[in-house]
Amino acid sequence: MSIMPGAMLGLLGGGQLGRMFAMAAQSMGYRVTVLDPANDSPAGNVADRHLRADYLDSDALRELASTCAGVTTEFENVPAESLRILAEHCVVSPPAGSVAITQDRILEKQFLVANGFAVTPFAVVQDSSEVLPQTHPELFPGILKVSRLGYDGKGQARISNAAELDAAFADMKREPCVLEQLLPLDNEVSVVVARGFDGEVAAFPAAENRHRHGILDVSIVPARISRAIVRDACDTAIRVAEKLDYHGVLCVEFFVLADGRLLVNEIAPRPHNSGHYTLDACVTSQFEQQVRVLCGLPLGATAMQGAAVMVNLLGDLWRRGEPKWEEVLRHPHVKLHLYGKLDARPGRKMGHYTVLAGTTEAALRLALEIKLSLA
Repeated sequence: MSIMPGAMLGLLGGGQLGRMFAMAAQSMGYRVTVLDPANDSPAGNVADRHLRADYLDSDALRELASTCAGVTTEFENVPAESLRILAEHCVVSPPAGSVAITQDRILEKQFLVANGFAVTPFAVVQDSSEVLPQTHPELFPGILKVSRLGYDGKGQARISNAAELDAAFADMKREPCVLEQLLPLDNEVSVVVARGFDGEVAAFPAAENRHRHGILDVSIVPARISRAIVRDACDTAIRVAEKLDYHGVLCVEFFVLADGRLLVNEIAPRPHNSGHYTLDACVTSQFEQQVRVLCGLPLGATAMQGAAVMVNLLGDLWRRGEPKWEEVLRHPHVKLHLYGKLDARPGRKMGHYTVLAGTTEAALRLALEIKLSLA
């Protein structure tokens, strides 16, 4: 049974992804309650209601379950137990079991390997006494990544030998980690896909991603890779969603190797930074798609007209005061999105802009010109 406009939808998380979900839901006639412990949050500031409580707070979960027809999430580190509790009383997307896998790198890697998806060679590092024996020399140089709560380059360290591995593991307080082999990359791409409760699936065009200091810097769409690799990436993202029995919007990030091989890097069980271009460039945004899945509605079309380039705006730009927004707004085919965050810290995502053009080259050229003018 579908959830129709006028209903209250719940959201776990108060960040910018939640803000854009809330705005999409409200534009379709829904109301939104945000559960987030912060007093001030991007999503809480635009929601109809803001419950300020911990994600495992029993009273808050009871309130959310009794007042919302459906509940979704805006970041992967929401406790899976909260989703299990809510699912006993209302519609929940994504499911707790899927989130439990994707919020833990070890479980995620094991899931991918068990289901036949190609991944970077890796080893699990869980105990200091096992670091050296279980690590193979071919994994050096590599990247050590903490299994839980790492994002945007946090909780990661490049290592070249066993001694550096042991030191990095100690720096990460000997939390369970994954050691991945560094491979020669030709590109990094991502695909955002939606899957409904009825199994209907829709993939957005693949994005080509550039990172800086571990944080997404620029996304170029359509990705400048072969049609065969694009087709493989989209098919793989859909198969990942199906194997997870996932209901909602998720993003699969890929490494494209110099020899043309495609490897799954990681899965994000939510809309994704690299999918922000869909707000302006696609018939349906990733956030409207999230609403549609949660409410049991048919998925929207994912087609785009022309090309788009999305550029992240980090807190570093505010070091000399408010950025010169006229450099963005004077262009008629550029869309500015600011997230309403008050504290502009270095590395913090404060907003983004998207350049729309007839060709990828034209969009990228203007996007980089604006980026330089804001620096």
